Amino acid sequence: MSTPKVESEQHGELNCWRITSDHAELLVAQQGAQVLSYQRLGEPPLLWLSDQALFNHGKSVRAGVPVCWPWFGNLQRNPEAIRKQFKGSEAPAHGLVRGRDWQLLGIDSSGDAVQLSFTLPETQGDLPGWPHQVELTLDIRMGEHLSLDLTSRNQGNDHVTLSQALHSYFAVSDVRSVSVEDVKGRDYIETLADWEQRSQAADLTFSGETDRIYLDTPAELAIVDPAWNRRIRIASRGSRSAVIWNPWVARAAELPDMADDGWQRMLCIETANVWDDIVELAPGASHTLGLTLSSERI
Repeated sequence: MSTPKVESEQHGELNCWRITSDHAELLVAQQGAQVLSYQRLGEPPLLWLSDQALFNHGKSVRAGVPVCWPWFGNLQRNPEAIRKQFKGSEAPAHGLVRGRDWQLLGIDSSGDAVQLSFTLPETQGDLPGWPHQVELTLDIRMGEHLSLDLTSRNQGNDHVTLSQALHSYFAVSDVRSVSVEDVKGRDYIETLADWEQRSQAADLTFSGETDRIYLDTPAELAIVDPAWNRRIRIASRGSRSAVIWNPWVARAAELPDMADDGWQRMLCIETANVWDDIVELAPGASHTLGLTLSSERI
């Protein structure tokens, strides 16, 4: 067992760190404190990095785990309590923190594990149009597994309401041949059919564009990928909602940072606090949204 190796890299306009251990390799960007890729040595990637990803200032990379905060998706589709928090004129999709450089608090090693800790000082009163004081930190730990913990702590005198997600892009052999376990019997919002609420009758498989909000999700979901003989386990903390998304053919063709066939090799399962699972923080209160990713042979 050796100490993980940490190297600074430049990808396009973005400052990044590559961490390599005896077991895995991780790439993290300073912008958005975004995990860009993660792969256990000798295995296919676990997190997906688009072949046509753009590494530009101010724009989230189509890869890994972008952080969506202090709202998820279209602000106007969020509950009124979240919409009222924003005082600006234009609300970007998925919030205000993905395209900003976070401050690296430290990189610490213990045995063959390494942890990167980030904060974004602007969330304490300096985000445009969002005049609240919330300390926001992200801890990324790569050991036997990969864990992310996003903690919001209300430092102000008023209640703050949030929606958020760790918008994970998973690498798969072919989305048409994988399935998602543990959603059977769960209700979901079908955003592609007038946001109708439905119930999942069986394990989820894919034959077209998918954009669903699953409600009251269990603490663990799994992606079964027979071609890669792999099950990806996604264990969540501080969440009872998840978004499952794949753009399929037409939508992928509209995305400049995804190959026309890129949709075949990715699947998003986003550990979230959305819909009726939003976060309400009283003064001094905190909430941690977390996930742990692991894989096993099947």
